[in-house]
Amino acid sequence: MEKEEIKRRSEQYLKGKATEKEKAMLEAWYLELGEGGGKIPEERIRAIQEEIFRKLPGNGGNKFPTGILLAAAEIAIIMVSLILEVVFHKPDLVVQHVTHDIPPGGNRAVLTLSNGQKIDLTHTANGRVAVQQGTRVLKSRAGQLVYDDGAVPEAKGPAGENTITTPVGGIWQLSLPDGTRVWLNNSSSLTYPSHFRGQSDRIVTLAGEAYFEVAKDKRHPFIVKSGGQEVKVLGTHFDINAFPDEDVVRTTLLEGLVTVSAADKRLTQKLFPGNQSILRGGGLKLTSVNIEQVVAWKNGYFRFDNTPIEQVMRELARWYDIDVRFDGSIPTEKLNGRISRSKNISKVLNALEATKTVHFKVEGRRVTVMK
Repeated sequence: MEKEEIKRRSEQYLKGKATEKEKAMLEAWYLELGEGGGKIPEERIRAIQEEIFRKLPGNGGNKFPTGILLAAAEIAIIMVSLILEVVFHKPDLVVQHVTHDIPPGGNRAVLTLSNGQKIDLTHTANGRVAVQQGTRVLKSRAGQLVYDDGAVPEAKGPAGENTITTPVGGIWQLSLPDGTRVWLNNSSSLTYPSHFRGQSDRIVTLAGEAYFEVAKDKRHPFIVKSGGQEVKVLGTHFDINAFPDEDVVRTTLLEGLVTVSAADKRLTQKLFPGNQSILRGGGLKLTSVNIEQVVAWKNGYFRFDNTPIEQVMRELARWYDIDVRFDGSIPTEKLNGRISRSKNISKVLNALEATKTVHFKVEGRRVTVMK
């Protein structure tokens, strides 16, 4: 958010006129303050507390007593005051020094061709990567994989099966032979034909998570098989989350219309924009979701919306390639906020600690979650 917008929303918050969405956005931004890697000085928090306490009716202008429990409204005022303090007086932040840090993931993937050849896309030069059955496989200057179908018309033969795989901490973007664009999240793989010529359906198989912008073709439905379900579309934008370490498969529609079916075809749901289907244990249900949260990974963010800490740590583990441990029982609290995925892990953990919900101990690539 820009400074003036933060100021305006903060004023609305303090006046009690902010909508629930505005409150959530402001509180999410408060979580992002931790990205700077530091905390607001305790003396500044104390000064704001005392100023608020003096203004409360019935206290006669007395000082803020140690150990007092503030009501939710006063806590909200302190939070907003601290936001304004950081926005307009950022030098007050104290950045903590970190000796050993873990960098974020980036563009990393391996392409496996139908003949079994493996190509490390991360270190492959831009330009032509391979030619298969009349389709050129290119790596663009932007680091994307592009299939140029029909580039060698005289070449014939059935389509070969290609697989692109991202490791822990890797993402990749590609354009399939039909023009469909795919963003592949970390720890994921997508299997697809080298061309769709002569096929009635455009079928791909996903493990992990991907965001699809499907090229329109009414005569040839696009089908994604993943985690015990099938998603059938003609041309639309949607996200599928089918990580093996999650106990559900989530399909979220952003644009158009899709049909989601369990693998046995006994359960089917039609999704409209803003809908998410959840496949769990053979059951398929429909719900409405915050689309921004679902595709935050594609846009370079972690976005948490009342997200369990255990799920938050699974996302961090897949992006930073860390070993997550819990000291004692897993905390039941949930987190809200948005954090950039381009930050080192120390910045992200500092932001999460700013919620006063959890604390962390980092030893090499092991991160222990403590209450």
